[in-house]
Amino acid sequence: MVYVPLEKLLDESGSSVYKLVILASKRALEIAEGQPKLVDVNSAMKPSTIALHEIAEGKVKYKKVKAEK
Repeated sequence: MVYVPLEKLLDESGSSVYKLVILASKRALEIAEGQPKLVDVNSAMKPSTIALHEIAEGKVKYKKVKAEK
C-alpha cells in the first residue's frame, strides 16, 4: 500500500477535507468509467487511490463555479 500524505492533499484542495473528499470521489468515478489516468501507477491500484495520487501531484484541481441566478 502506498502512502499519500494528507498534508499535501489538503494543500492541493484548499485546506478543506470536504473539498478533498468530493474531488477525490468524482475523479475516482471518472477513472472507474474509463477516463485515462494522469499519473504512472500500478495497474492493480483502485481508482480512489489513483485519484489521490493525481491530486497530490497537482494534476487534478477543483475550481469554484459561480451559482446561476
